[in-house]
Amino acid sequence: MSIAGEPGGELLGRVLLTRVIEPGDEVGGRWVRELGVGEVVRRLAKGGPPLPGVSGTRWAGLVARAQAARPRRDLEAARDAGVRFVSPGDAEWPGQLDDLGDARPLALWVRGRPSLRMWALRSVAVVGARACTEYGAHMAATLAAGLAEQGWVVVSGGAYGVDGAAHRGALGAGGATVAVLACGVDRPYPRGHTRLINRIAEQGLVIGELPPGDHPTPSRFILRNRLIAALTRGTVVVEAAHRSGSLVTARAAQRLGRHTMGVPGPATSGLSAGVHDLLRGEAVLVTDVADVVELVGEIGELAPDRRGPVLPRDLLEPATRQVLAALPGRGAARPDEIARSAQTAQDDAIARLYELRALGYVERHGDGWKLTRQAVMSVRDGRGPG
Repeated sequence: MSIAGEPGGELLGRVLLTRVIEPGDEVGGRWVRELGVGEVVRRLAKGGPPLPGVSGTRWAGLVARAQAARPRRDLEAARDAGVRFVSPGDAEWPGQLDDLGDARPLALWVRGRPSLRMWALRSVAVVGARACTEYGAHMAATLAAGLAEQGWVVVSGGAYGVDGAAHRGALGAGGATVAVLACGVDRPYPRGHTRLINRIAEQGLVIGELPPGDHPTPSRFILRNRLIAALTRGTVVVEAAHRSGSLVTARAAQRLGRHTMGVPGPATSGLSAGVHDLLRGEAVLVTDVADVVELVGEIGELAPDRRGPVLPRDLLEPATRQVLAALPGRGAARPDEIARSAQTAQDDAIARLYELRALGYVERHGDGWKLTRQAVMSVRDGRGPG
């Protein structure tokens, strides 16, 4: 395993280390940062005393992994599967992953044609429950489609439920999406999403930290989530129970200073309980694409004001609306009483009452004025008279 001194030794060394050091292993990341890839590979090949931070037993396991690794074979298998190897410092490397510090990926295996670095610059994560409800799937797909239509890249984990709905929403809108896998990118998982992941690879990108053929484990799923958080400008959680893995993504986003957003659900739904806990903290409530883009977008990309429909009485002058509001809901009132209640002069009140009569809001009743039947109904249901 004399890789370090060979031509291309840095590349082969990183390929080898993706077989040896687990994703997110900060101890291994510190070795690479302090000693360099070549020296770490040399120490593993030598099999001498352990490097700092691991027990003798664990070191022996790492040495055994290194001796079994075949980096050239992995690169060949990757090329055969249309997969490329992207390392820190490469032109395609997304710089925001460096925010992970020693937990930064040693490298990434990338399947698909677009540039990962360029796509990551304008990306949003949409994650949530695997066993989501119809509401969760609808919201994930709708948000993803809307983001894609506005030129945003939708990043998720390729899993069942919310992840799959988000990917399909983006693809259905003819947009860009990235699946971050917890296994080799040539080995779609879950198997039920093989067609979906293959379609993502054709239209977008499939990425991961593990070499070709490697399998997922529960810990790898959890550690994969930090990658989703770091890669994107913000994370939207659509549905999540209290122990959902998507909350790991959201909390990682918070630690990294990324935007964290949650889509509210029914107060009685256990699948929204985790999201609601996030919303009680630092997460921001979002209900549509405009809300998301206002947070993650550039200056000036603001969501529209949330207002109800414009009602006929909204078009009245403020002073006229004040006179209208001064009339009692039942019975008639004299002009002087209306004027006092509206805080205006009696002559002004009378002039505005005649204006309101022309619009169908009020009618004369002897010496007084009263609301028309249509106006009374409009006050109750929020419409104009007629």
